[in-house]
Parts: sequence; C-alpha cells; structure tokens
Amino acid sequence: MFQGVVHGNVAFMIIATVLVFIMTPGLALFYGGLVEKKNCLTIMVQILLSIGIVTIMWIFGGFSMVFGKDIGGVIGNPLQYMTFSNTIFAVNSEYGLTIPFLMFFMYQLMFAIITLPLMTGSIVNRLNIGGWIKLLIIWMILVYFPVAHWIWGGGFLHKMGFVDFAGGTVIHASAAFSGLGAIWVLGRRKVICKKAPFNLGLVLIGAAILMFGWFGFNAGGALTAAGIASIAFTNTGVACASGMVLWTILYYCEHKKFSFVEPMIGAVAGLATITPASGYVAPMSAVFIGALAGVVCYFAIKIPRKLQWDDVLDVWGVHGVGGFIGTLCIGIFANKIVNGVDGNLHQFLIQLFGVVLVSVYSLVVTMIIIKILDKVSDIRVTKEELEAGLDKSLLGESFISDK
Repeated sequence: MFQGVVHGNVAFMIIATVLVFIMTPGLALFYGGLVEKKNCLTIMVQILLSIGIVTIMWIFGGFSMVFGKDIGGVIGNPLQYMTFSNTIFAVNSEYGLTIPFLMFFMYQLMFAIITLPLMTGSIVNRLNIGGWIKLLIIWMILVYFPVAHWIWGGGFLHKMGFVDFAGGTVIHASAAFSGLGAIWVLGRRKVICKKAPFNLGLVLIGAAILMFGWFGFNAGGALTAAGIASIAFTNTGVACASGMVLWTILYYCEHKKFSFVEPMIGAVAGLATITPASGYVAPMSAVFIGALAGVVCYFAIKIPRKLQWDDVLDVWGVHGVGGFIGTLCIGIFANKIVNGVDGNLHQFLIQLFGVVLVSVYSLVVTMIIIKILDKVSDIRVTKEELEAGLDKSLLGESFISDK
C-alpha cells in the first residue's frame, strides 16, 4: 500500500492543499468587502457554494474528465476515477510518483473550486443564486473540465508542448474571459450603487489570505518538497512585490495620492501573472514578470471601463490579462535549467496558440451557456431586488444584524 510514497512530500502537499483551499473563503472576503454592504453576503455565498458543489462534481466524474485516460485529446474518461475508483490506495506515476493519488485528487480539487468564483467579480449584482448555481455546474462540465484536461490531463495542448505550471491559462484566463463573455450577454447592472467598497477591512483580510494561500497555489505544483518548489515559492513572493510596487507608482503618478486598495490589486495582478510561469523561470525573471503585470494590468483595467463593459471588480484586466501575458512569458523567460522548458520562439508560439484558444473558447461557450439559461429559466436579479439589497431580497439576512 502506497509503495514509494515519501512522507515529507505528503506533508508538503497537505500544507499546499490547505493553502489553496483557504483562498476561496479569502476571495469571498476580498470581493465581499469591495461591493456594497447590502449585497456583500450574496457574492460571498455564491463563492462559498462552489466548495460544496464542485467537490461533489469532482467525485462523480469531474476528476476523471480531467485526469482520466485521454479520449481524442479532448476529455478524460469520466468513469475511470468516478467515486474514488482506483485512487484511494494508488500512486500514479504521471501525477506525483511520491504522493498518494488521493492527495493529488484533493490538491487539484482546490483549483477546480476557486476557478469560476474568480469570475463572480465580473458579473456582480446580475445573477440570482439559483442562476449562479446553474452556471457553475454547466460551466465546470463544458469549460473547466475540458480545458484542464487539454493542458494538465494529457490532452491535445499538453501533447503540443503547451505548459502552465499553476493555472494562468487553466484558471485565470478561462475564468476572466468567461466573465467578459458573461458581461456581454447580461449587460450592465440595473442599479449601480456608489457605496462601494463598503468594508476595506474585509478587503485587507481577503487579500492577505489570497497572498498567503498563493504560495501553496504555485509551489504545490511541484508535487514534491524539492528544489522546484522553492523556486516557485520564491517567484510567487517576488512577483507579488514588484506587481504591488509598480501598480502603486502608476496610481500615484496618475492621481497624485496613495490608495489603500490599489497596492493589493497590484499584488494580485503580479500573482496572477507569475502563476503559469512560476515553475519555469528564475527569480530575477519573476521580478520582471511581476513588474510587467503591474504596468500592463494597470492599463488593461481601463479598457472595460472605457468601453462600458461594467466589469465591476476588474477581473478581466487583472486575472485575464495577467494570466494571458504570464502564459506568454514562459515562451520568453523560461529557463531550461529550472524545469526543462526553454524560452524560445517555438515555445512562445505554442503558448500563444494555447492561451488564445482557451480564452476564446471560454468566452464563447460562456456566452452560449448564459444565453440559453436566460431563455429557459429565471437567472437574473430584478431592479427591485437590487434597490432593496440582494442580501435582504435573496437571503433575508444582512452583514450586521439589526437585532
């Protein structure tokens, strides 16, 4: 039983898995603090529901669709690992030779849980809770499971040589470009309140948890407590720092003052951008990639605002553009000594093809999903519900009790 398992690697992966898990509640706090007080519980519960729903989907076929035996380069065999078949006492040589396959199952589950909740910040105050649940279930089946298989599960992009260490394309680009597609279908919010962000304390707590968890998010991709984990860990920290600093400088130059919120957004931009490259580049390259994120993402968030797309929490500009350029940076800065991948024109073109394909696929499929759901069911919140506050209208609860 568990022959070849290294206990130190198991302990490392347990810590990394827990770090990724707490990022979902951290995201709920981060987004919750950024919206209006009367709507904060609604966006938080939408994010938290992903923990339960995606876990059940992961058990009953989701994990198999990603990591099961490849079918035509498109999807994994959905029955292979369903209901923990062939996982409980197994070690899989392809996905962590020194850890139980069950540990890999749990680590990858945490990525699946947090992906669509990232998109929630794009479509704030537009979907009711039932509509969000329907979108979550269908999107995971049609977008996340196939895309993750293409890249991480031996699908056609993997076979082409496309790489994504910790999810810049699989998670950030897919979620953010899906959010953009959702915005185009749902349109602007019916009621735009000026009383946000309502609680900067929640924003700070949420951002701190995200930054803390991100070390496990990236370093855990090594699947061992080895040198590559230390490089990914370091790259995570330095890219976060340079993204924060460059973003803050640009904000100060534009507004002639500092901001409490903006440095945190810059840090998240740096983290999202280094994510796909974290296990392939040297630390000094990570510093530059984080700085690049601080500049490019800072100006990218202005595009939806100028075009009035109403991307409420700048998800596309931070996560979408960050994940996109971070994926391309592999083709420029990857160091073969780090993890066997060399930055060159050939690798760059593979990375470009893969991230464009996933971004366009996610955007189009999400638009189709929401258009169909909008026609066959009631998924939108009403103007009256927004005016009264979604927490009161949909939940009958409030952030601070009146009692």
